[in-house]
Amino acid sequence: MNLLDPNMLLRAYAVGVFPMANSRHADEVFWVEPKMRAILPLDGFRVSRSLAKTIRSDRFRVTRDTAFDRIVACCAEPQPDRPDTWINPQIKKAYGALHRRGHAHSIECWQEDKLVGGLYGVRLGRAFFGESMFSRVSNASKVALAHLVARMRHGGFTLLDCQFMTDHLASLGAIEISKADYASLLDSALSSLGASVTSVTGVSLSALEGTDSGPDGAVSGYVISQALGQTS
Repeated sequence: MNLLDPNMLLRAYAVGVFPMANSRHADEVFWVEPKMRAILPLDGFRVSRSLAKTIRSDRFRVTRDTAFDRIVACCAEPQPDRPDTWINPQIKKAYGALHRRGHAHSIECWQEDKLVGGLYGVRLGRAFFGESMFSRVSNASKVALAHLVARMRHGGFTLLDCQFMTDHLASLGAIEISKADYASLLDSALSSLGASVTSVTGVSLSALEGTDSGPDGAVSGYVISQALGQTS
C-alpha cells in the first residue's frame, strides 16, 4: 500500500498525526505528532492596521481552489530563508489526491495573472490543518491567511491547526498548546464524524462567497474585513 494513501492520511489527521519528508528530494516520509501544537484561535487572529489596509485595498485578488497543485509546488520550492522544504513528490501526489476528493484546499493570491502567494491544507470535520504557505510579494501569505480565517469563522469551523509555531505565526495570534489540549480540541472538531472520515454537512470554506464571487470563489477585501470585525 502507498504509504500516503489518501484514506490513511485522513485517518492520521483524525488522531493528530501528519506526514513530513526530510527534504524535498527525499524518497520517504515519516509521521509527526508534536508534543506542543501550534493553533490559531479563530477569534484571536491579529490584524495590524497595515494588514487591514492591504486587505481592504484588494491589492491581491484572492481565490479558492483554483490552483491547488501550483500552490503546493510553490510551497515546496526553496526560498532565500528556507533552502529546503519537507514537501517531496509523495506528499505532492497524496495531497493532490485529497484535493480531488474535496478534503484538501488552497487559497491563492494573485496580482493580475501572476500567482504571488497562498496556502494549502486539509479539511476534516470542523478542523482545517494548515500545511504550508508561501509569499513572493510582501503580505501575500498574510492576506491568504486572513481570507482563510474569515472563511473558517463563517463556515462552521472550530479548529485551525498550524502544526509548528513560528515567529511569523505568533505575530498573527497563533499559540502553542499541549498534546492533551490539542487532542481535546480535535475530538470536539471531529465529534460529528462518528466512525467515518467524511465531511460534516454545512461546514465549508465557501460561506462568504456570494452571487458576485464568480466560479473561482474570489471574495472582496471589504467582505473579508467585515468578517474579521475590521470595520474601518
